[in-house]
Amino acid sequence: MTAIEFNHQLISLEDKLARFAMTLTANREDAKDLLQETLLKALAYREQFVQYTNLKAWTYTIMKNTFINNYRRNIRQNTTFDNTKDLYFLNQNSDTINVSPEESYSEKEIKRVIESLDDDFKVPFKMHTEGYKYKEIAKKLDLKIGTVKSRIFFTRKKLMGILSDFQ
Repeated sequence: MTAIEFNHQLISLEDKLARFAMTLTANREDAKDLLQETLLKALAYREQFVQYTNLKAWTYTIMKNTFINNYRRNIRQNTTFDNTKDLYFLNQNSDTINVSPEESYSEKEIKRVIESLDDDFKVPFKMHTEGYKYKEIAKKLDLKIGTVKSRIFFTRKKLMGILSDFQ
């Protein structure tokens, strides 16, 4: 395929690519940027296109991969600018939580109350809060799934009663 044929076919896909970009970004300006970047990459890597294959699929793949790479780059790029004398760039993790002394005390108190519960209720409840599913808890403790659900429910109710002053 000659460069002119390739360019003509690529331009004929522009409307379809624009709609696909809009579905990916849900933002008109971002969709235009993504379309422009996709067309630029398609033109830059024209030699890598295998003749007699599907140009539409090839450009859609370029667009999808470009979108994914841009998304991942934006996620990693949580850098804030520090206006100190030395001009450091700081990365702050959004998961960082500043725990106040009151919250620390509350957490210790809640853990203390949970530990004071009867093992029949404490073990399924702790497993559930650690992320185990009801079926997994039932299998591990050799209980029926209804028993596990009711024990977790009653443990929640009991904790809400005991810890009502924390709400």
